[in-house]
Amino acid sequence: MQEDKKLKYLGVALYVFGAIFIVGVPAMMMVIWPSGWGWTPAQPEYEQMIMGIYVTLGVFLVRAAKAPMANISLIWFTIWSSIVHAGIMFVQAIVDETEHANMLGDIPALFLVAFVLWYLMPKQADTQ
Repeated sequence: MQEDKKLKYLGVALYVFGAIFIVGVPAMMMVIWPSGWGWTPAQPEYEQMIMGIYVTLGVFLVRAAKAPMANISLIWFTIWSSIVHAGIMFVQAIVDETEHANMLGDIPALFLVAFVLWYLMPKQADTQ
């Protein structure tokens, strides 16, 4: 894919993922699929903290969508923090059978976010 197209799609992906973090993460954790997006036993303090972090990140991703190249550090943070978060959750889900539903929920979702953003990052962003 050409670099200018990647940059255009990167802006779209940032906006879409940002909107999902703002609206989708809380909805999935609280209403739609708590077993695939929360952890057992439910801990409201943990869930509020995670939702607060992801809603905040979502707001900044939406803002970054307007000028992706001016927000490279934020995008790389999103990529690497998604990989680390999903990796830790994956190990925990393997160890704790009550968390297996997360292997079909938030774990692949975070790996998907990381993969899409990584793929769409323009090559010149690797050297800045």
